Amino acid sequence: MEATAVVNNLASLARAGARTLISATAEERSAVVRGIADALVANSARILKANQEDLARATASGMQSSMVDRLLLTEERIAGMADGARQVANLPDPLNRVISERTLENGLHLKQVSVPFGVVGMVYEARPNVTIDAAAILLKSGNASLLRGSSSAASSNSVLVEIMREVLAKSSISPDVIQNLPSEDRSTVAALLHARGKVDLVIPRGSAELIRRVVDDSSVPTIETGAGVCHVYVDEFADLNKALPILMNSKTDRPSVCNAAETLLVHEAVAENFLPSALSSLRKAGVTLHVDAATKAIADAHGVHSGLASEADWSTEYNALEMNVAIVPSLIAAADHIQMYGTQHTEAIVTENIEKANQFIALSDCAAVMVNASTRFTDGEQMGFGAEIGISNQKLHARGPMGLEQMTTTTWIVWGSGQIR
Repeated sequence: MEATAVVNNLASLARAGARTLISATAEERSAVVRGIADALVANSARILKANQEDLARATASGMQSSMVDRLLLTEERIAGMADGARQVANLPDPLNRVISERTLENGLHLKQVSVPFGVVGMVYEARPNVTIDAAAILLKSGNASLLRGSSSAASSNSVLVEIMREVLAKSSISPDVIQNLPSEDRSTVAALLHARGKVDLVIPRGSAELIRRVVDDSSVPTIETGAGVCHVYVDEFADLNKALPILMNSKTDRPSVCNAAETLLVHEAVAENFLPSALSSLRKAGVTLHVDAATKAIADAHGVHSGLASEADWSTEYNALEMNVAIVPSLIAAADHIQMYGTQHTEAIVTENIEKANQFIALSDCAAVMVNASTRFTDGEQMGFGAEIGISNQKLHARGPMGLEQMTTTTWIVWGSGQIR
């Protein structure tokens, strides 16, 4: 069967199954998500066996280490996925919330309430945890899901979807609300992007290339998640004892993810005091340094190996232990650099000056701004969403980590007593 027919058939099954979601109570939806969390832990060995198949193929193909890390599942990561699902289950019901309500002079009573999108397609790369995060959020918010992961995670994704459908089969909600799209080639992505009328929304999550391809090619509405060229700016009024651990956590905690920092900007007034220890610590952690000329002079003077950054480096999302470093003359200069090279994801300032912090916030046109905190906190679970569909750095509907509320739209309900226009 050609890809278009396959995707259309699965989308039709998902939409039919979604009727059971619409009629389910909030507690029934939450109970299924909790059941999925328990089933993940109970089936850890089964999941890890499938993941080993994916890892073996990835290693044989020469996949870069940062992508292998995204692909890897461990007992701890499976437990984390389950905990995220439980947090989603325990959050307030996002449906039927009254957004606004009023009565007009003609007696019509208007109420705007939250409702599901319907059928949501996810296109994502490598990370099998997205399979669980997305499905849990979409289930809880009343949406059916078409999950199109990458071929590199095919075995893991297949088992994860099987486990979720097994849980659904024991509930009042149809297993068809979760569908795993074939990932052998890109034809199913193209078919999903053009299933307008059958699919209500498509969300890409992955590399900048994947996201751009989905947004450019899709005739189905999309919510654009974005690449993360994130910055840490150490201000002249920074507490340098805070700045170093914030920097190290932002870069080295998990460099393969989108909220890891890619560039360090340091005010010239504190550069001589801060950079020797910062550059040395980064190098000891295995970070390759791409620096401007002023930073290189300091690095050379203290025996820290670095290379001059190219123009392309400043806008590169490394997803690896690599980092750009530059000295700037002012906060305005830092903001100008971020505006030129950033991706409107997450920016961080380290400062003890409230006025400078507020100025940085005002100048940072991005999804999240951190003041004296690591960029790694731009995360659905860390922000109390349980899990996330992705992090949106667009400006329509949803921005930042997308959780339950962002997976709803609204309906206007108008009550009358016989009024005509």
